[in-house]
Amino acid sequence: MVGIIANAWAARDSSGHLSPYSFHLRETGPDDMVLRVLYCGVDHTDLHQLKGELASSNTNYPLVPGHEVVGEVVQVGSEVKNFKVGDTVGVGGIVGSCGECILCNSNLEQYCNNRIMTYNHFYKDGTPTQGGFSSAMVVHQSFAVKIPDNLAPEQAAPLLCAGVTAYSPLKQFMDSGKVLRGGILGLGGVGHLGVIIAKAMGHHVTVISSSDKKREEAMEHLNADAFLLSSNEAEMKQAINSLDYILDTVPAFHPLELYLSLLKTEGKLLLVGAAPKPLQFVASDMILGKKAIMGSYIGSMKDMEELLNFWVENGLTSMIEVVKMDYVNKAFERMERNDVRYRFVLDIAGSNLELK
Repeated sequence: MVGIIANAWAARDSSGHLSPYSFHLRETGPDDMVLRVLYCGVDHTDLHQLKGELASSNTNYPLVPGHEVVGEVVQVGSEVKNFKVGDTVGVGGIVGSCGECILCNSNLEQYCNNRIMTYNHFYKDGTPTQGGFSSAMVVHQSFAVKIPDNLAPEQAAPLLCAGVTAYSPLKQFMDSGKVLRGGILGLGGVGHLGVIIAKAMGHHVTVISSSDKKREEAMEHLNADAFLLSSNEAEMKQAINSLDYILDTVPAFHPLELYLSLLKTEGKLLLVGAAPKPLQFVASDMILGKKAIMGSYIGSMKDMEELLNFWVENGLTSMIEVVKMDYVNKAFERMERNDVRYRFVLDIAGSNLELK
């Protein structure tokens, strides 16, 4: 189908300011579905992309962000087998890959050299991709997941990027047969979900933050087992060599040496925060402790399905603030100030996207 017009909010330049915008959805094929977007999470990467701050990619304007998309299927192609009209589905950080390489055939399609990002990228026909801050979306059936019936769609949205970003590297520690001591560095959108997931896996969880204001939130609201104030030298010294892993969710520049000292021998620092500037470490800190720094990028479609089931089976709940689209610029301002507990979710279907 050609000619479906979507109403959205887009940025036109590196100011990052969003305003109403309309565009034509790409042509649909037999493996595609048309979604009516219901909700979309707001991610820190959206902010970096809007402002052109990521060295790894140039921002193409107009840009419609959003890669934590929950929508209702309103049309299916002739070859769509696992979804039907009326299903509630989720779309995460990528909407395409080559489908043929060893990565795509190993449930690692997010690392495919020909992956197609949900926005600020291009489909194979050259059409620019646009994200979920939009009334509608076309998606290939291989890059959507069914949202469980007993999971509220607004609750599901943050799991599609922030949640799976935490789950994918943490799942290597599942069923280890012992209580692992994990650290969650940064208590934002990804960090708070990391705490919830690690606790549900049975880990002893320490939240590490530069703000003592997060102590009560970590201990009382998220039930962390311990809290470390990174600026408190005595606290940090006492915690040296105490953690099996640290999930580093901080999306800004920060020195790594301080946190590497907290790891046990053979401990892992798991980088998932997309800091826009290079991070640094001292080689001897790694060598003398046989420590590892490991990057992890979102998660596979299999990871996403696993997480949704894990979430429901464990009766978990994310902490979100649902807002309308006309609040989105304010939401990004608050996100920059760390003034959200812990994830904004846009009520797309309940918003007037044509608001001037």
